[in-house]
Amino acid sequence: MHFNIQPLLENELAVLTPLREQDFDILYPVAADPAIWEQHPNKDRWKQDVFRTFFEGAMQSKGAFLITDRHSGRVIGSTRLYDYDEQDDSIFIGYTFYAVSCWGKGYNQSVKRLMLDYLFRFVSKVHFHIGAQNIRSQIAISRLGAEKIAEQEVTYFGEQPKLNFAYQITKSKWHNELV
Repeated sequence: MHFNIQPLLENELAVLTPLREQDFDILYPVAADPAIWEQHPNKDRWKQDVFRTFFEGAMQSKGAFLITDRHSGRVIGSTRLYDYDEQDDSIFIGYTFYAVSCWGKGYNQSVKRLMLDYLFRFVSKVHFHIGAQNIRSQIAISRLGAEKIAEQEVTYFGEQPKLNFAYQITKSKWHNELV
């Protein structure tokens, strides 16, 4: 089975399509809300020049997605797969953000479930880097069954290192959670 790091994925709430260079103009208006970045490691990502660097990193990763609402077709955020490690049988999900209007409406959990269901066909572990101050995301990822396994400095593309917590969920735990 071929592992595509940037497939088209969809469920009842969202559609994830591979991020393209021309998507900057439709994604930036979502990212331009400072409230999105309040708990993220780089609180200035709402600024166009800072977001441009973030977007360039997304393009270079070749694992980034544009997230759209399945029913309205409007762009609601972005997420990314990165650091696939064939020997460790693992990959990361991260760099995720959503429009504030989507918070608390099940989008994040729905998208993460969609991605995990896909990824566990190919890997046995999925990791997440979450900013040490990003309590909202730490709670959300814990609700999916991920466990904190480390604290580490992470250097995001074009940014200074920041303290992050590393979380992990294993294929066996994911399948046990679904039963």
